[in-house]
Amino acid sequence: MAASVVIFLHRGEWDAVHQGLSIAAAATAVGREVELYFFWWALERLVRGNLDEPDLETRDDVNATMELRGVPTCRQLLDVVRDSGHARLFACTGSMASLGLTPPDVEPKVDALIGWTSILQRTAGVVDRFTL
Repeated sequence: MAASVVIFLHRGEWDAVHQGLSIAAAATAVGREVELYFFWWALERLVRGNLDEPDLETRDDVNATMELRGVPTCRQLLDVVRDSGHARLFACTGSMASLGLTPPDVEPKVDALIGWTSILQRTAGVVDRFTL
């Protein structure tokens, strides 16, 4: 069995979230287990539901043509990841508290709420770890 892939999504910029979800989609497509951890601004973007709002401020040429070029949206990538049956999404409880988010705000968007002690235990020894 292939080793799992861990992705820590901290930054909330669209390109970082898109890259993380692209990695997750690629990994699940080849049958690898994925754990996605949402922190701070990425968590806020997930909870607010504005995954598909690119914020490439200095690249209007890219913003305007992504759909025409068939670039999947963050929401589409997230759907692929979730539908694969090979991924779990986690929200950091510390980030939730810092942002003023409550469990009812976050629980519908993830599989579990988790603190750093558990995160460190779950991810110990994982080689394929990405931080965005």
